[in-house]
Amino acid sequence: MSRFASRTHYTPIPTTDSRPRTDLTQLARSLLANGPHKMERTARRVRCMFDNEWIFDTITAHYVWEHPYYPQYYIESGEMRLKISKDSNIDNGDAAFLATLSGPNKKTDQVLVFEKGQLAGLARLDFGAMDAWFEEDQPIYQHPKDPYKRIDILPSTRKITIKIGETTLAESSMNMFLFETMLRTRYYMPKTTINWQWTTPSSTTTICPYKGTAEYYNIKINGLEIKDGIWWYRHPTRESALIEGMACFYNEKVEVYVDGVKEDS
Repeated sequence: MSRFASRTHYTPIPTTDSRPRTDLTQLARSLLANGPHKMERTARRVRCMFDNEWIFDTITAHYVWEHPYYPQYYIESGEMRLKISKDSNIDNGDAAFLATLSGPNKKTDQVLVFEKGQLAGLARLDFGAMDAWFEEDQPIYQHPKDPYKRIDILPSTRKITIKIGETTLAESSMNMFLFETMLRTRYYMPKTTINWQWTTPSSTTTICPYKGTAEYYNIKINGLEIKDGIWWYRHPTRESALIEGMACFYNEKVEVYVDGVKEDS
């Protein structure tokens, strides 16, 4: 057993609009029966745009953790500036409704409205169905950041070696170590330290609210193909600017050595 412990990895959600939507009926029933994992008010000004209209502009938004990983914003129903029409009663007890948000030119049915229980008076708007979200005057992407998680990026001269079997894919002592709360360390390396003959470009992109939009490369070596085994950020967010243009191997899919010590996959 190496001294580098394995941790759960959270993969950013693909940017493609073909990703599955949340099953709102199932979500509402779970929240009514069990409550959220956690919820709390935020002092941040939160705004949302849909169909070129500001839907709300509030300082009373709620963080609601539907699962342990990150929160969603739930908004007080009275803050809504566009019409929300209740479509169907989820539990036959008038506690929660599927609803439709209507703008001048388009509408979405990705809305939940709660009228009883712990979430009474709050509405959930599907993050991806909206045009834009802002915290204060900063746009946010994919989902709200968890206020209890953070990223630290530190330069390190510890040598990182990436291998598959006997083949060395990369080796560098000029790295950026990215530490993200409750996730394993990611090692960002200069692109000039990678043996690119074992890679091909991928069409995959993902969005991380902490780091930005990632692009990917596949790894092909000795008949083995690792889809999206390397990622990098062309234009990361300001808080992750130190990894701009650097590449990171998917620890779980390759062999990683830190100063000669093999890391657990």
